[in-house]
Amino acid sequence: MDNFTYTIEQNLGILSQSNQGWTKELNVISWNGHPAKYDLREWSPEHDKMTKGITLTPQEMRLLQAAIATIEIATPAE
Repeated sequence: MDNFTYTIEQNLGILSQSNQGWTKELNVISWNGHPAKYDLREWSPEHDKMTKGITLTPQEMRLLQAAIATIEIATPAE
């Protein structure tokens, strides 16, 4: 795996937390010194390990926000 750096510039919210302490978070993160992007993924309690996630540019985030605003979010059937 390649080495990379990241800086969590802003935590926008914790969406959930597992029994092991991992949190699903929406953050603004700069990866490898590049301009910051919105980022959604799970983090270990110390923020030194992470799962795969998604990153969104500000434009993509605006489009996602607009798409979410048009739908009614219901609890999926289990």
